[in-house]
Amino acid sequence: MLRLVLLRMVAVVPVLFGVSVLTFLLVRLVPGDVVDALATEEFDDPRAEAELRRLFGLDQPLFVQFGTWIWGVLHGDLGYSYRSRRPVLDEILDRFPLTLELTLAALLVSVVIAIPLGVLSATRRNGPVDTGARLLSLLGLSIPNFWLGILLMALFAVHLRWLPSGGSNAFAFAWDHFKFLILPAVTLGASLAAETMRMSRAALLEVLAKDYVRTGRAKGLHERVVIYRHALRNALIPVVTVVGIQAGALLGGTVVVEQIFSWAGLGSLVVRAIVQRDYPLLQGLILFLTTFYVIVGLMVDIAYMYLDPRLRRRG
Repeated sequence: MLRLVLLRMVAVVPVLFGVSVLTFLLVRLVPGDVVDALATEEFDDPRAEAELRRLFGLDQPLFVQFGTWIWGVLHGDLGYSYRSRRPVLDEILDRFPLTLELTLAALLVSVVIAIPLGVLSATRRNGPVDTGARLLSLLGLSIPNFWLGILLMALFAVHLRWLPSGGSNAFAFAWDHFKFLILPAVTLGASLAAETMRMSRAALLEVLAKDYVRTGRAKGLHERVVIYRHALRNALIPVVTVVGIQAGALLGGTVVVEQIFSWAGLGSLVVRAIVQRDYPLLQGLILFLTTFYVIVGLMVDIAYMYLDPRLRRRG
């Protein structure tokens, strides 16, 4: 098992390097740079623009700029933001807890809704519960996040006035904090729950048709024991894949929801970096999110080994 984990970690290195190269090149394909953005906002002096490009290192050839940046990354330095002049890593770490909190809350909403519905739908196939669950999953997949977020905001914030329409504050185990989290977490978790529920239902239906499930029933085991102790554990393997992919994608995919609910996480920071042409900040954000995505993938592999002993023996 340890050897398999180490092999996965070694395979991460070329992935991160490739992402670094692509990110560095792609962000520079966008017309204009940070100096052009500053010139349109604050001044229009060619000499000042040339001095700023020299200060930011934008007057150097691309391979020199990349070498300087990647050398800093190898030493744990993601550079400094062009606009705030703060270390990029500090900017990311300031926003990361809020995005991580929103991601975990959305996944919790998704799993709490999806797994029970998936089990009920599979064990009551073609019945009213199954039909209702499939209809809800179809609605969850069809409704865009931004539209659902606006609907929830209009209902619970504007009409009923139960929850705030947006904003965020420092984490605390208090209602004054969690009330800001509920609407964006439900908005993100609804579509995730739809996908996870469909996968749970399909996986459990496949497992319930296996010989060992029929053998357990033939031995007189209680139906709950057959489903929850034997069938569900094996059915969770593809569900873990879906949840892992969702967790990694959520960190970089909360941009729209964070903008709607004024949630000060990494998504809004990505938008700011793009608008302001802040190359070091954008490069650092993408590299950070990619690294986290890879870590989540590694955690999914470890979960596979826990759920399936054959993988542990093979590793």
